[in-house]
Amino acid sequence: MARLNGWIARLPGLGSVLWNENKGPWGGGDKGGSDKGGNDGDKGGNGGPRNPWAFPPEGRRGGKGSVTSLDDFLKRARKGGGGGGFGGGLPGGMPGKPVIIAGLAILALIWIAFTSFHVIAPEQRGVVAFFGKYSSTMEPGVRFTLPAPIASVKKIDVQAIRTEEFPAAAGENLMLTQDQNIVDLAYSVRWDIANPEDFVFQIANPEQTVRATAESAMRAAVAGVTLNQAIGPGRTVIEAQVQQATQEILDEYNSGIRIQSVAIRNASAPSAVDEAFKQVTAAQQGAQAARNQAQAYAQQIIALAQGEAAQFDKIYEQYKLAPDVTRRRIYYETMEAVLAKSNKTIVETPGVTSYLPLPVARGNPQAPAQPQTQAQPAPPQGGGQ
Repeated sequence: MARLNGWIARLPGLGSVLWNENKGPWGGGDKGGSDKGGNDGDKGGNGGPRNPWAFPPEGRRGGKGSVTSLDDFLKRARKGGGGGGFGGGLPGGMPGKPVIIAGLAILALIWIAFTSFHVIAPEQRGVVAFFGKYSSTMEPGVRFTLPAPIASVKKIDVQAIRTEEFPAAAGENLMLTQDQNIVDLAYSVRWDIANPEDFVFQIANPEQTVRATAESAMRAAVAGVTLNQAIGPGRTVIEAQVQQATQEILDEYNSGIRIQSVAIRNASAPSAVDEAFKQVTAAQQGAQAARNQAQAYAQQIIALAQGEAAQFDKIYEQYKLAPDVTRRRIYYETMEAVLAKSNKTIVETPGVTSYLPLPVARGNPQAPAQPQTQAQPAPPQGGGQ
């Protein structure tokens, strides 16, 4: 209790009020040693403090005109009145307003430092808005602007290449072709930012805008080609058309977006008819191979006919110069070509040797022996050979 009293006494102003000038928290006791009411047992003896649970000398609590020192202290605290205490400032006599002003100034400086200085990376551009309206575009480096909310800066990466995949999740992306067939198409669109201020202020959701525009352009391009073109040699043409159409639409929006490329990763028939489509493709490839073979054979026959016609023209030139000789030569060559491929029948004539093995007659031992036909005796008048 003594320690508590000493601690309270150290507080400026508070101790004097509570203890009411060293009389105690419940008022001063009667130095005469007795109360007016004759309650001798309530006195502390030898002028000491009164019993805190006894009635004060002024009368019972709550009576008219009974004001304690604690009530007085509370009233003075509400009015901000004097002396020490909490009315004139913080405990210990520190003034309140300067501290608050200093704290607010420090917070303001920190806010200005964090919202006024901006570090722009080499791959970035800073789009500055003054009260929400476009003001300027900051180049890379350390830049200074007015603090927020007067000016705000949004950093945009202008060198990053963004990619949109179609379809976004695993599954089919079915499209209708010109010949009323369905193709499953998977492709990707690569884009970057060409104009940072348009990118920030002209469109609300750039990614969804690019996806919607590219998908619309792709469906329009596929609707203008056949299925064979979409899954075959026409893919390059479709990619160029989609890139051009998407860029034109985004330029109309003033989006600040540049389409880098469009690439078709897969183009095939839907999975439900994929097997039948493969059979149709194989049949088409077989038909194309047969047509190619027929065309090659036709070209060979045409070339042979053209060669024979050219040869006939040369023979005709010789025929005009020597008709009899040319006619006989043609006859011999024709008969030779015809008889060389046919069976021959030798008819024996009396007195005529139809076949003479010349190699054997000349003494060539390697020549095969040929059967000889015995000629009949010639008539006396002789015969021609």
